[in-house]
Amino acid sequence: MVEPRTPVLVGVGTAHADVEAAELMARAAKAAQTDTGASGLLAATQRIAVPRGTWSYTDPARIVADRIGAHTPQTVLADVGIPQQTLINDALEAIIGGQVDIVLIVGAEAKARAARAGRRGRAADAGGIVQVMGRRDPGSEPAGEIDQHGATPGIHQTPTDEIVSRPEIEAGLWAPVEQYALIESALAAAEQAGVAQHRRQIAELWARFNEVARANPEAAFNEPMTTAELETFSGRHRPLAFPYGKWHASQWTVDQGAALLLCSAAAADRFGVPRARWIFPLVGLESSLSVPLTNRRAMHRWDAMRVLGRAAAKHIDRPLADCDHAELYSCFPVAVRVQQRELDLPVDGTPTITGGMSFAGGPFNNFVLQATAAMARRLREQPGLGLVTTVSGLLTKPGLAVWSSHPSDRPPLVADLRDEATEATETIEAVSDYAGDATIAACTVTYDGQNPKELIAVVDTADGTRAIARTSDIGLATRATTVGLVGGRVTVAAGRFF
Repeated sequence: MVEPRTPVLVGVGTAHADVEAAELMARAAKAAQTDTGASGLLAATQRIAVPRGTWSYTDPARIVADRIGAHTPQTVLADVGIPQQTLINDALEAIIGGQVDIVLIVGAEAKARAARAGRRGRAADAGGIVQVMGRRDPGSEPAGEIDQHGATPGIHQTPTDEIVSRPEIEAGLWAPVEQYALIESALAAAEQAGVAQHRRQIAELWARFNEVARANPEAAFNEPMTTAELETFSGRHRPLAFPYGKWHASQWTVDQGAALLLCSAAAADRFGVPRARWIFPLVGLESSLSVPLTNRRAMHRWDAMRVLGRAAAKHIDRPLADCDHAELYSCFPVAVRVQQRELDLPVDGTPTITGGMSFAGGPFNNFVLQATAAMARRLREQPGLGLVTTVSGLLTKPGLAVWSSHPSDRPPLVADLRDEATEATETIEAVSDYAGDATIAACTVTYDGQNPKELIAVVDTADGTRAIARTSDIGLATRATTVGLVGGRVTVAAGRFF
């Protein structure tokens, strides 16, 4: 018997169209209600939560509420830096605690639409109205209010911890692709993988993700890419930060929306949602601990995710590797590779059902909604357990969910394991003004077109601290693309090394 306050995921919806982001959200929400096999849930929704995107809406949930006919829901906007899993966990706790019965979580991006408008010589604003010479184009998409006239959400969630440290900012090290590439080099060094072997491992993993995307009808980029193509830089696969090229990165120039409808078991029964549609959350975990990359002593590890994984495995009474389906957050290959190791998943596996953010599409700050929608569909088709993870920041704040096609005999485990993650994470001080001998702990190469431009290194200093340094020595930068430099000795002065 399912207890009345048990939270259940009853409807999922996705949307792909040449419309502005709020309209994508509304369409995804309506698709989620259709997916329930019942009616009336959207009108009765008591909370609508939206993770912030690249758009400029001030209260996007209010726009969605108006378009779906929701009467007086509480609106929530979660800024970047709030893990997407947090919105799900908040909904689960509110349903369990009896504060609400029905919650809609929805997000979307329309960056591909904006890019198309740009190529036409126009500028599409976040509200979807095209501006020409400062005037509204009457032929543009009539997609709602651009200016919400100062509307504010009922709840505005903002992060309080830093994702990028002051020394990283001062050194200009804030681009995600550069930070993730540094993590790759630290992982390769820790596993004693040579540069060629390391590149092949990345390419093989991403080729398997690409193969999954080819079978995904909703994938935004499902053209075949072989291991060889993903291992070699080219015009199609231009270098970004070694060892990464264009198709190793999350592709956020997409038009994608996704929505999740969650409610209490009692509400699901009341609205007539068939029990065959119900998906049960067994685990909803996160860690709000935020430790910037250069402050993590072991840059190739993610202790906070390991903490979440062990707690989840204990709760479901089996290893996470025994989950029937998995979608690991895949902004860059090393995000997947580190998670595989911390969650004790097979390192030669293919933990995706979508094809990942490079090929299925990575809509900025709502891919977890896309992943969860895909997981719900998969669990209905192939019953069992499904693992979905979240990355917030630069392997900073993790999230982890386990969903099931069958109810559990215990309540879901919903928690922020910040304290446990803090205890498990060994830190180191990062400094901005170091001068002296040091050892390379991680490095990457940036590019000018196809040519190496600069070598960036995170170094462990003789003082027991950590610093960031660069060199424009093209010969050394080129050498770093063929020979591992981690562990090498350098001299640092004024943010440069030689």
